[in-house]
Amino acid sequence: MDVRDAVEADAERLAELTGAPTDVMRNLVHDRTVRVAVEREGDSAADSGGEDGGAADENEPGERAPGEERVVGFVSFDAQRKTVHVTQMEGPEAATRRLLEEPRRFAANEGMSVELLVAADEESHRSVAEAVGFAEEGPGPRFDGTATVRYRLDP
Repeated sequence: MDVRDAVEADAERLAELTGAPTDVMRNLVHDRTVRVAVEREGDSAADSGGEDGGAADENEPGERAPGEERVVGFVSFDAQRKTVHVTQMEGPEAATRRLLEEPRRFAANEGMSVELLVAADEESHRSVAEAVGFAEEGPGPRFDGTATVRYRLDP
């Protein structure tokens, strides 16, 4: 699995991962720092259609062109004052674990803290956050009626 900067062409796949409109994800790519986890044809999860349950490209699962990559997850973040805010993350556990390294590395280089909100019922994302060093800080705000948990990582 590799991680790279998101580009506008990734917006459609990000929309598939989140259920959000493509235009919203295109704006996210323009307005935030967005990093994507990609698997190339030949990677173990890519060969099986990925951990998220299926292929989203036009080829049949396992029939990607040699070297073709598939976005399997992403993280978006921005920095305000002395905190890096993870604004969104999606993907299977291995991808989100790797993707959270990106805002953590940026924050460490700048001497900043990192904050992350996770839906209270997202056990996988909560366990990843804790596994990579985030500490639960208590309840976060509700979004569309969904309770969240606030996590923080201090330098």
